[in-house]
Amino acid sequence: MRILFLGAGATGGYFGGRLAKAGVDVTFLVRPKRRDQLLRDGIKIESPVGNLATPVKAITRDEISAPFDAVVLSAKSYDLSEAIQTIKPAVGESSLVLPLLNGMKHLAALDDAFGAVRVLGGMCQISVTLGDDGTIHHFGPFATVTQGPRFPEQKDGSAKLHDVLAQGCDARHSADIIASMWEKWFFIAALASSTCLMRATVGEINCTGGGPEFMTSLVNECIAVASANGYPPKQAMLDFARTLMSDRNSKISASMLRDIQRGGRIEADQIVGDIIRRGRARNVATPLLDTAFIHLQAYESQILKSA
Repeated sequence: MRILFLGAGATGGYFGGRLAKAGVDVTFLVRPKRRDQLLRDGIKIESPVGNLATPVKAITRDEISAPFDAVVLSAKSYDLSEAIQTIKPAVGESSLVLPLLNGMKHLAALDDAFGAVRVLGGMCQISVTLGDDGTIHHFGPFATVTQGPRFPEQKDGSAKLHDVLAQGCDARHSADIIASMWEKWFFIAALASSTCLMRATVGEINCTGGGPEFMTSLVNECIAVASANGYPPKQAMLDFARTLMSDRNSKISASMLRDIQRGGRIEADQIVGDIIRRGRARNVATPLLDTAFIHLQAYESQILKSA
């Protein structure tokens, strides 16, 4: 199976690099400068689960000569339109597109571009960053990629892709991938909304007067939206979310907060705005999420003005 990874940033570079090291036929679709760097230096990963350095194949959009069996997207949602145009020459009649984006909003755009039968459901759980020298820094120990069929016609292709991914990654195959995506989404929506709104870690918020009640209410809003849409989180995930979000000693914050702190772009609408809209469609009140989203939109406005 020939797999194309769009980009060789932190997430795509990590999973693609692990697969390439395992002998999977992986190619990275990147801009000319990054292509030259990859062809010269390969992929380098520093990780508590094992460092890695391996040569890889890398091409630019103009060098795509034939469709790939699978195309993996780990782009940010604000780059999705450009990403779709970039991978179009690589997607053929029998290709599968595996998005590892947060939330659900991207599925409609990908379905429109490639046909829903080609677009799998997918998600990943990993904490990584890309260094200035191109090295990928993984803050372990989690690095999982989960995918599954959204339609019966995708079952065989999804199963085959899982077997390939499992050769080099902690790969998981979900029989109900939309439910799996919702379980991640409700949690990161709560984490991003709380830590970005308060500009603080989970522990710092919980150590304030009213902080624990705020965190509990925000988590409950996200749970209510997921449940109203037909995907109530499983008990294990509920226990995990509530325990983590109530930890007074936690130093955890959302990656979105780190993006804000460095003055970068954020996925406010994809992660927070869209979950609010899906709540409203089911008559679920989300006052705390609404407040957090106003805050995030104000930040985005400031970023646009300074650009």
